[in-house]
Amino acid sequence: MAAGRIERGRVRKGDRVEIVGPATGLTAVVADIEHCRVRIAEARADMNVAVLLPGSVSGALDRGQVLATPGSISARVGFTADIDVLSEEHGGTEIGSGDRLQFHVRAAAVLGTVTLPEGADVVRPLHRGEVAVTLDQSVALEEGQSFAFRHHGRAAGSGAVTRLAR
Repeated sequence: MAAGRIERGRVRKGDRVEIVGPATGLTAVVADIEHCRVRIAEARADMNVAVLLPGSVSGALDRGQVLATPGSISARVGFTADIDVLSEEHGGTEIGSGDRLQFHVRAAAVLGTVTLPEGADVVRPLHRGEVAVTLDQSVALEEGQSFAFRHHGRAAGSGAVTRLAR
């Protein structure tokens, strides 16, 4: 079973879904849906549910992958984002080009490398900046998607995707 929160839309028994994230491309038909250990016919946005998928597909699921209507969202490794760095008291530190950060997008935690625009040296604590990010593995991303990031194991800030890399 795949468990999680439905972000938008709805899912019904018999719907075809695509697994998006690392090792994507698999599609499956929803065999059943459970909410609070009760089988239901349909689940809607903001519900926490478990979705039963065929055995061979459910074994291929990993943390951070997303179930979606086929073709509605894609997995990406690169994007541009506006980030806000926390204060030094709350774990923020200067972020520079080449820094390796851990990005938390939905339930996925992925390492990535930050590149600042030409002419910018760092993004300082309590400041906002635009950065380009290249992740080590693909995750389901959309413009406007929020995320948090950690630097050397400490919470360092948050951001939002402004543009997806092609």
